[in-house]
Amino acid sequence: MKQIKAMVMGLACLLAAGTANAQWVVSDPGNLAQGIINTVKQIAQTSTTAKNTLDGFKETAKVFEQGKRYYDALKDVHDVIKGGVKVKKSIEMVADISEIYVRNYQKMLGDPNYTPDELSTISFGYAKLLSESADVLQDLKNVVNITGMSLSDAERLAIIDQSYKRLLEYRNLVQYYTNKNISVSYLRAKKKNDTDRVMALYGSADERYW
Repeated sequence: MKQIKAMVMGLACLLAAGTANAQWVVSDPGNLAQGIINTVKQIAQTSTTAKNTLDGFKETAKVFEQGKRYYDALKDVHDVIKGGVKVKKSIEMVADISEIYVRNYQKMLGDPNYTPDELSTISFGYAKLLSESADVLQDLKNVVNITGMSLSDAERLAIIDQSYKRLLEYRNLVQYYTNKNISVSYLRAKKKNDTDRVMALYGSADERYW
């Protein structure tokens, strides 16, 4: 995690200077988790191969929209017995990470305050964070699956708790990464006396970005 944090901070400093069609059972968080893992991995892969243009990014957004069926179904899961509430919240965080990326990066593509090389760097950072969070969720899914590993209930709960904390860090790190990138655009716009354009694109001015 420290290496990932260092990588993200480094990318921010540099800036400043396939289809998921599987079916699932709504009551089974394991199936939902696998669907989200597949989607997040596809988003990460597509974001590193698609051109950093709006047309290229549409392929990434398409994968995200197709994967949202898993996110939406997750909202209907009430009886997550295998590990309790933290399992569901962990899955939700991974879904949230991909949504933060898709929503904000699409706006960045239309932001004149970034160069093409910078957009490529931002995309790389998001892809890395997406891939790492999907790996943590895969580990969590293996632990939740009773037939997958020979562990005591106490061991399973400990791993679930650890995975939840790691994913919470990733989710917060992705939001931090997003805010730092947006702050670069805002500061550049401020020098040009053009902050209204940035506010209209990302939202009203407050403490979120700087």
